[in-house]
Amino acid sequence: MMKYLWLAIFFVVLVWSAIDPKDQFTWFLEVAPALIGFILVVLTYKKFPLTPLLYTLILIHMIILMVGGHYTYAEVPLFDMVKEALDQTRNNYDKVGHFAQGFIPAILAREILIRKHIVEASKAWLNYIVLSIVLAFSAFYELIEWWVALATGEDAEAFLGTQGYVWDTQSDMMYALIGGIVALLLLSRYHDKQLKV
Repeated sequence: MMKYLWLAIFFVVLVWSAIDPKDQFTWFLEVAPALIGFILVVLTYKKFPLTPLLYTLILIHMIILMVGGHYTYAEVPLFDMVKEALDQTRNNYDKVGHFAQGFIPAILAREILIRKHIVEASKAWLNYIVLSIVLAFSAFYELIEWWVALATGEDAEAFLGTQGYVWDTQSDMMYALIGGIVALLLLSRYHDKQLKV
């Protein structure tokens, strides 16, 4: 029953995000990782089923991507209101995305490392390797953004979402690292319980 709810939410948000997005090219670039993730979830569902926690987190991350794709990360209305209310210089929805880019992959990496018995020495080593994977993933995504910008020129401006912030790439990676740390601190015990079931 839960898988049908998961699928329903995914497709409702996907269809909503595809209806009259701010920029069609940006929509494709932002939603492509969610579509790739969906294909991977479907392909691995029987052979390597994930914990309910991880399926929920993956769906949340996909929703974040699809919302960013619909509006562009620099123009999500709720974060425009936050920007005005807090007198900020930029729309910071992209920082939510990069926090999630650390938070969710941390649990994904943790689950694979534990279930495949890759790291059994200690929790400290497990956490270190998980955070290393999170940073590697975040850095690779920043490289992808750079390559897209080089290949498409000005068309990638909304995809990059730097909004004139010179340290955007570095702060994106920092938010991913913070997301990974928070995920490990908040969810490790709960995740361990689900892994034992």
